[in-house]
Amino acid sequence: MMTGPNDDLGTLRPALSEEELDEVLHEGEQDLQDHLLETVDTPAHLAALLTAARGEEEHPALVAKRLEPGSFLAELTPAERADLESRGRIRDFERGATLFLEGEQPEWVAVLLKGRVKAFSYREQGGEVLLAVRGPGALLGEVAAIDGQPRSASVAALEPVRALAVTADEFMAFLQAHGHVSIIIMRMLRQRWRDADRKRAEFGMFDATGRVAQRLVELAERFGVPHDTRGPGSAARPDGGSVQITLLLSQEELASWVGASREAVSKALRKLREHGWIEIGRRRVIVHDLQALRREAGP
Repeated sequence: MMTGPNDDLGTLRPALSEEELDEVLHEGEQDLQDHLLETVDTPAHLAALLTAARGEEEHPALVAKRLEPGSFLAELTPAERADLESRGRIRDFERGATLFLEGEQPEWVAVLLKGRVKAFSYREQGGEVLLAVRGPGALLGEVAAIDGQPRSASVAALEPVRALAVTADEFMAFLQAHGHVSIIIMRMLRQRWRDADRKRAEFGMFDATGRVAQRLVELAERFGVPHDTRGPGSAARPDGGSVQITLLLSQEELASWVGASREAVSKALRKLREHGWIEIGRRRVIVHDLQALRREAGP
């Protein structure tokens, strides 16, 4: 598969040598120390957080910091979260691993603690239809656990994932013990249905370029980090608003998400790049003009 700037969204994980990776990790830990020193209570608290950051322990403060705003886990009270955690166990999945398979019986639900996943369905003629991307804090597999029906979609890890696995029986017991959580789930499902309705309407209202712009806006808003455009080979932008999308998505996955062919998506990306709104390189996408993408994506 080609990954040139005109042909492929590719994936966004940089290719680093071991020496470069060590330097990045060291710099990242220094940034983390500087940030945490402003908020921690004691040196012991800081030490515990840094231990968790190195992967030796999953400290609750770092888990909370990673959660997507408005996600299921972010909406729980500390007592509800502690009860849920006591009912499950931590499971780790490598990139590409399948968490759930469409059509299987619902034996457990997952709550994402780290990493992102895709929910998708298989086409009868082959290939996948990407339905959604979920991030830290998301609840997965709850509908099948509640109604007892086979799973309606598959879920796979887009990057290394850590999840809290709770059996279907324990999850139902958790809901019975916490009526407030049922309301959270109702609101979450309502938002998903509205989002699905909106995406269905997009197919009749926008061409492939508009739909690609919509998905890039969503990815930038949910998984974007500020990008310094002053590096080698890049001209500084006056607004300083460039954003790098930190999510591993292939061009095929993007095409299945917008309901277009790979060729149509490649053409759309090329058009957006020629306008100067995005930059596509090997394993990265940088949005230079989010407002322009929003205009292209429509109202």
